[in-house]
Amino acid sequence: MSATTGSFSALSGKLRADSTTVILAAICGNMALACIKLLAASATHSSAMLAESIHSGIDMGNGLLLLWGLKQSQRPASRMHPFGHGLELYFWTFVVAVLVFGVGGGLSLYEGIQHLLHPRPMQHVLWNYAVLGCGFLFEGSTLYVAVREFAATKGEHTVWEAIQRAKDPSLFSVLLEDAAAVLGLVIAATCISLSLLFNNPYFDGAASIVIGLLLMAVAWILAYESRSLLIGESA
Repeated sequence: MSATTGSFSALSGKLRADSTTVILAAICGNMALACIKLLAASATHSSAMLAESIHSGIDMGNGLLLLWGLKQSQRPASRMHPFGHGLELYFWTFVVAVLVFGVGGGLSLYEGIQHLLHPRPMQHVLWNYAVLGCGFLFEGSTLYVAVREFAATKGEHTVWEAIQRAKDPSLFSVLLEDAAAVLGLVIAATCISLSLLFNNPYFDGAASIVIGLLLMAVAWILAYESRSLLIGESA
């Protein structure tokens, strides 16, 4: 029992302060972006921008959950939990995956389908480009922080191998979410431009659907890796 307790204590101890830095950077960036994207979506009636505001809002909530999980996982062993609380982080990462899939992906898909069924022309389109530019600045900055901290832990392994071997899911969770956020901005900018170029609002709705599918793909990876750690992958 003492050996097992020691392994979980070591696992908790390995949760780097860098994880907190990455998560806090993501929370701050996504909080600002969720607000300005929602304002832009209200002003322009853009389905893609609304999907992006949902994306940033979910990412902000996920960051708070990961921060909570990180704090809980570092609690010492107790009589009720003799092996410590290291697995708390894996549980909250799994909750994050469910939220990304169900709320983020589901709402984005719903909004895209509704826009295809009831298309509306965009207005004040310059708002969209201004917000997308701010989005690239914020998301690019948080992605840079996540990539830098993740690179310090992955060693000579590829990114996918490092994700599979990682015991601290908070780092790769933020990395995946930030990468998806930047890709989502590219999708939104491309489809908004196509919608204007061809005067076709269906491109805007399609962007929301693609962003929803992207979120679901990220959620599946997070859930798969969290499940592997929860059911007893070697610590």
